[in-house]
Amino acid sequence: MYANYHTHTFRCGHATGTDEAFIKAAIDCGLMELGFSDHAPFRFPNGRETGNRIPTSMAEDYIFSLKALKEKYKNKIRIHIGFEMEYYPLYFEEMYSYTKALGAEYFILGQHFIKNEIPDLIDSNEHGHTAEQLSEYTKNIIGGIRTGKFLYVAHPDFFRFEADDALYSEEMTKICIEAKNADIPLELNLHNICQNPHFSGPIFLEAAAKIGNRIIFGMDAHAPHEVFVEASLNKGMYLVQKYHLNLIDRLDIHINSL
Repeated sequence: MYANYHTHTFRCGHATGTDEAFIKAAIDCGLMELGFSDHAPFRFPNGRETGNRIPTSMAEDYIFSLKALKEKYKNKIRIHIGFEMEYYPLYFEEMYSYTKALGAEYFILGQHFIKNEIPDLIDSNEHGHTAEQLSEYTKNIIGGIRTGKFLYVAHPDFFRFEADDALYSEEMTKICIEAKNADIPLELNLHNICQNPHFSGPIFLEAAAKIGNRIIFGMDAHAPHEVFVEASLNKGMYLVQKYHLNLIDRLDIHINSL
């Protein structure tokens, strides 16, 4: 595995380990590039900051720490500093401008909530979603792709929908077509791939294979030892071969093109 662009830090509240520990683990595993993409900080208009992302009070520390480590380890590994961020129609421009001004080099689209999160707090990974909610999720993903601001789409199959496989396939196909048209890769998320059959299921993979999307692995690391997990990579490679997916191993990050 050449690169992993999906890495979190302790600041989001559900990851552990120091920034430097992630980098050392990546070097030990032979990675050539490591991208940090923790959950983007944002204060909603009502003043609320949700507990699943970097607090705005820690945002500058995130950038400062990683810039220092990027320089320290520049002769051993390429470090990129970015954010994983949702597309919320009401708030996207403000979220993007704020995080870009902090010094982000890239963004990956990870839609954990649909519509605008606040006031529409609907978790994409819960059970029992309706067809209407699935449609809203698809609209968010497509809206995010069309901004042209994202490097790739993280876990496009994050949304749980168990009511109608045909409808789910239709919506995943819409996402795949939009990503293909925009030439944006889709992530095959390797986090818990061996334990959680919801991720990288056959419906999404069949759609991506049919449309011919570029696919990139993302470890979605929440601890240093998750920067590279051989069992997860092996399962990912098995799926790539089984579904004849168009796998790529790296991306060009052009800072000035964001």
